[in-house]
Amino acid sequence: MSEQTSIHVNFGKPMPLFPLDSATLLPQQVLPLHIFEPRYRQMVDHALDSSGQIAMAVFEGEGWTQQYHGRPALKPAVCIGQIVQHEKLDDGRYNLLLQGVCRAKIVEELEPDGERLYRLAVLEPVGLEDADEGALDAFRRRLEHGLTDGELREFSAAPTVLEYVQNEDVPTEALMELVSFALIQRPELRYGLLAEGDAERRVRMIEDELDEISRLIRLAREQHPEAWPKGMSWN
Repeated sequence: MSEQTSIHVNFGKPMPLFPLDSATLLPQQVLPLHIFEPRYRQMVDHALDSSGQIAMAVFEGEGWTQQYHGRPALKPAVCIGQIVQHEKLDDGRYNLLLQGVCRAKIVEELEPDGERLYRLAVLEPVGLEDADEGALDAFRRRLEHGLTDGELREFSAAPTVLEYVQNEDVPTEALMELVSFALIQRPELRYGLLAEGDAERRVRMIEDELDEISRLIRLAREQHPEAWPKGMSWN
């Protein structure tokens, strides 16, 4: 589980873009998608005839809602995903499983060619350098403590994340990705984690957020959640 996997990405070829309103895919994550718009059905058709890869992008600002069927502005950071499973329905729609492969950024978007309905861009990789695993080990230990004895154990995903933390075969950098999509929900921070190529800076961003979440859980606990109405939870 690391960004440098056996999946090859050819940055010499333009990549299809699938923009959404937030960062929905990070490296290591598997994302289910239902594809129904004609432009994205064409995109999947073409991707499956090629590398099976698409880049999940993010709209810039709020204006995309009025320009959705055109070419709204995009933020530069994307996550390249590999289609690992697909089902084509009788009417041409697709159900996909997309696995995040690596970070990249948009260098140049290609102009429409009259036949291609979807957006296409030249990308360059971001953050593929190996991180110093020793420098990240302190984060791993603090994360383990938070999931076993700290406030983070209140998350429903805590047992699953802890299982990976305690598996020493899983690199810490891969754990960071798991935490980023399992425990962190703020859209602006998730995009920041996608855009940041430096692993140690991502650690600081993640720890700052987990510290704030822990603080809020402590405050909530002081309000005696055991008395909350049935059905309410920490998540």
